[in-house]
Amino acid sequence: MAVGQVHAEELLACAVEAALRAGALLRTGFGRAVVIERKEGRHNLVTEYDRQSEALIVETIRRRFPDSSFLAEESGQLEGRQQNLCWVVDPLDGTVNFAHGIPVFCVSIAAVLEGELQCGVIYQPMLGELFTALRGAGAWLNGHRLRVSSVGELDEAVLVTGFPYNVAENPGNCIEHFVRFLQRGLPVRRLGSAALDLAYVAAGRFDGFWEIALNPWDVAAGILLVLEAGGMVTHYDGSPHRLEPRSNILASNGRIHTQMQRVLQE
Repeated sequence: MAVGQVHAEELLACAVEAALRAGALLRTGFGRAVVIERKEGRHNLVTEYDRQSEALIVETIRRRFPDSSFLAEESGQLEGRQQNLCWVVDPLDGTVNFAHGIPVFCVSIAAVLEGELQCGVIYQPMLGELFTALRGAGAWLNGHRLRVSSVGELDEAVLVTGFPYNVAENPGNCIEHFVRFLQRGLPVRRLGSAALDLAYVAAGRFDGFWEIALNPWDVAAGILLVLEAGGMVTHYDGSPHRLEPRSNILASNGRIHTQMQRVLQE
């Protein structure tokens, strides 16, 4: 599969290499004393491993695609001569978990070429789970094909969500949304990593996911995973999801998507 002179398979191979290298770094650093800084928001943390992981990812990718541009959580926009190829990188999704010794975090890398997601990689280094997706060629976990769940009724679903760092201000009525799903008697989980939430929807472990105020690096790779596993991804209003700052997302197996959307619009 080629777009211009770049093959999507080559992008995926590069993303996998970068994710595995960064994951090894995080695995080595997990459980050690870390220097914790606070960004905007009381629990919006960053550690030296976020920065080291991001630098390692950028270095690995630039070795094979030196003119690439990047949109990365810690560095922001890094312009390259090849404007049509942008890597969307979260070097450590689940920093709060990592900093508190909770082994639920991941590396997330996606490649956007000519404005379209071409590949996505999410790597959970503590479990050795490598989720990969290639546009038009499916989604995989450690070489096994992924499919979303077959649950057809919301009342039978297991859901996952997350909250923004300013949850106390209740932006976008996020607290009410959470309560509405709970009042239906649904099991709702909170992992602390939007990238893993999406990967788990793709793997059929969860049937649906919703969250507000997410950035492109939180969701880019996971979106492609869900779509390639046969699921659906939109904004709350049902419009196609766009990679924009601080946007909402609704992802599901497709069968319960409209039902979840109704709850979010009540």
